[in-house]
Amino acid sequence: MNPILFSAEKPLDFVAIGRLCIDLNANEINRPMEETMTFTKYVGGSPANIAIGMSRLGRKTAFIGKIADDQMGRFISGYLERNGIDTASVVTDHTGAVTGLAFTEIKSPTDCSILMYRDNAADLKLTAGEVSEDVIDKAKLLLISGTALAASPSREAVFQALAYARKHGAVIAFDLDYRPYTWKSKEETAVYYNLAAEKCDIILGTREEFDLMEAFDPNPGHDDRVTASKWFDYSARIVIIKHGKEGSIAYTRDGASHRARSFPAKVVKTFGAGDSYAAGFLHGVMEGWTIERSMEFGSAAACIVISSHSCSDAMPTADQVIRYMEDCNSGKITAT
Repeated sequence: MNPILFSAEKPLDFVAIGRLCIDLNANEINRPMEETMTFTKYVGGSPANIAIGMSRLGRKTAFIGKIADDQMGRFISGYLERNGIDTASVVTDHTGAVTGLAFTEIKSPTDCSILMYRDNAADLKLTAGEVSEDVIDKAKLLLISGTALAASPSREAVFQALAYARKHGAVIAFDLDYRPYTWKSKEETAVYYNLAAEKCDIILGTREEFDLMEAFDPNPGHDDRVTASKWFDYSARIVIIKHGKEGSIAYTRDGASHRARSFPAKVVKTFGAGDSYAAGFLHGVMEGWTIERSMEFGSAAACIVISSHSCSDAMPTADQVIRYMEDCNSGKITAT
């Protein structure tokens, strides 16, 4: 059973708010960043990747965010537009802020890391007054992500978007996406993550991210059911807790838990899996599929992305995901 219903009258399927940055992925893989000499440029940022994923899956998509008044900002805007994403609510900063950068290190398929530069990042300059009520009014689903809560005025912009979404009946998804680089403390993170999560219908995060949120309300056993049940006392209807290679568990308000099969992948790197999983899962939920089928689709989408050098460029279409699942079922694709 799918516990989420979406308004059929709204013309826009999906809108995301938050981080727009540049990923610079190492070309020389299987070596540390100190020895890496060349990188390939891609659009990055978790909400941006998810929006690109949703658009590739055929969803009518828009983005609310802020870009730097520079070549990188124009690259981001152009890329979103070429991928069918409405950028009318992507505004340009004129204070001298810069585009955030994320350098990736690929030591091995399972040993990857990200070095972020987030000082004076343009996406964190988005103000509440720059959040379009009209675009959220038209949207069936709003996605927020944790990185946009890390500093003002972006933090207030997210809460303004949440207020508009609740006012106009949009379903709200929260991708926790914890990145320590711009937070002052774990306690500060817990405060704002909890305030945002109280207003959300779907919450997706790793076990470690949920542990961070429980700084003031300890869950010593790291019990997933205890974690999920807290959010069902607020607005949540689906809570997904990810356990890395062990897979994900989705909890619903009726007390049920849901798992789905995983798929083999020829892994190049680990980052990007969460973004593609979120896009695939949310697409399935919007299609009215069961939780298990939506999770399975998200898992297959994630396998496609981690088998590629890029994140945003590798976000698959629905046909690609279906074909991947069929190839896994037939034995054409096996784990490395």
